[in-house]
Amino acid sequence: VQLQASGGGLVQAGGSLRLSCAASGLTFNQYVMAWFRQAPGMERVFVARIKWNGAERTYEDSVKGRFTISRDNAKNTVYLQMSNLKPEDTAVYYCAAGRPILSTSRLTSGYGHWGQGTQVTVSS
Repeated sequence: VQLQASGGGLVQAGGSLRLSCAASGLTFNQYVMAWFRQAPGMERVFVARIKWNGAERTYEDSVKGRFTISRDNAKNTVYLQMSNLKPEDTAVYYCAAGRPILSTSRLTSGYGHWGQGTQVTVSS
């Protein structure tokens, strides 16, 4: 299984970025896909997840209304559109694939496959 994240970069506060994560080696439409992020010296934390058919999406409170997760099962790709970015969004962003139960759907332990991470830096 390979998850390849891309799309990170340096952006000013208020700007936008779209992250992509291309998956291979798994039956993509059978997996919940998620994004996590990790700031320097901090734990990796949940950002958003999307179920296999895109019908259910869940967000961490601080990104609601600013970030949108989506997926294209035909392209085996999950996206994270980030708008109105803030300096506190600065982190390495990781995509993940898994089949979590509800209680682990926001935990790193709920996901068995991880991408390499892409850096997002938001300047003030």
